[in-house]
Amino acid sequence: MSTHICPPPRYRALLRDREFAGLYLGFTLSVAASTLSGYALGSLVGDRTGSPFLTAVSLYGATFATVLGALTLMSVADGTRPRRILICLHGVSLAALAAQTAPGLPLPARFALLLVLGFFQSLATGTRMGLVAEITPPHAYVTARSLMNITAGGTAVLGFAVGALLLRHLTPYQLFTVAAALTAVGLCVVATTVRERTVRLTRRPGLRATWAANRTLFSHPGRRALLLNLWVPNGLIVGCEALFLSYTPAHAGILLAAASAGMLLGDLAVGRLLTAVQRGRSAFALRLLLAAPFLLFAVHPPLPVLTVAVFAAGAGFAATLPLQEQLLALTPDAVRGQVQGVESAGRLTWQGLGAALAGGLAQYGDPGFVVAALAVTSLTVTLASRRAVARARAGEGRSDGGWA
Repeated sequence: MSTHICPPPRYRALLRDREFAGLYLGFTLSVAASTLSGYALGSLVGDRTGSPFLTAVSLYGATFATVLGALTLMSVADGTRPRRILICLHGVSLAALAAQTAPGLPLPARFALLLVLGFFQSLATGTRMGLVAEITPPHAYVTARSLMNITAGGTAVLGFAVGALLLRHLTPYQLFTVAAALTAVGLCVVATTVRERTVRLTRRPGLRATWAANRTLFSHPGRRALLLNLWVPNGLIVGCEALFLSYTPAHAGILLAAASAGMLLGDLAVGRLLTAVQRGRSAFALRLLLAAPFLLFAVHPPLPVLTVAVFAAGAGFAATLPLQEQLLALTPDAVRGQVQGVESAGRLTWQGLGAALAGGLAQYGDPGFVVAALAVTSLTVTLASRRAVARARAGEGRSDGGWA
């Protein structure tokens, strides 16, 4: 009942908590580093190969490996020493980015580093989100996720813009160096602000624990419906965005920034202006908004029209907030880090699949037509699963029985 009685806190109130502020700043720096490194690698691969497929995969290729983390070691997110785990995972990301700064590194090695980075980033996400759920009270969770989503969008806007500007004066390898430096600062912030959690259920992390919790997660029809809608429509639209560099190389940064800005505005409005009931009711309309504007790419309108359309579609990404809120309500405390990590890993993996699918199709067809086709597919999935999501929202099968 407290989730209905207590009003959601303001962002400023959340940031007064030292631990949350540390997690938030570390997350912000990680997003900035990921955006800059992705832009650097995408530009490098595009210049070397001229391939839309490889360029799209280089932008979002790290997401492919996140599913491996979700299937194997995601139970570490609910381990007894999450602070130590998170610091170690930051260190692995730092090492992978530092290796990308080597000018002579061949492209296969760069893609291998992408997979390593994606694998360990998925574990870091689960660990971080588990800590957020512990640090913030239940009624503040959506506000915390809204703030982090807004930050991700805003940081991506700046990252793409700054990345494009810096590449006029720096090489991609030097841009990798900037990304590595940001990651190092994020590691230091987390190490000095987040305390170790001493009261946690004892769960031995590993392959068996991960599989057991995942089996129970996917056995629940409501959770399956929510995960489908968190993953597939989102991933297909990210595939649309992955073709911006192929569709209009000179203006891709503008479209990417517009999409991120729309995501920022959408998360701000949904997270702060809507009640829990209104958020739940808005999820379907937001998923439609996420895809519908991309249909315009089939007719190749002027750049200002596309920019406005992409901005509007970006607001549709805010559908993740009510869906994540509903998923958390169906998840017991003991595995909430793992479940959030699986949700994030699946979403990122579908983004990678969407980028690969878009790039592969664009090898043989017009990028604008491919973008519109992916948007139609996203709309179809949203419409076909509407009833199942409504049943999950109504609380069908809320029992936590069966969890390991």
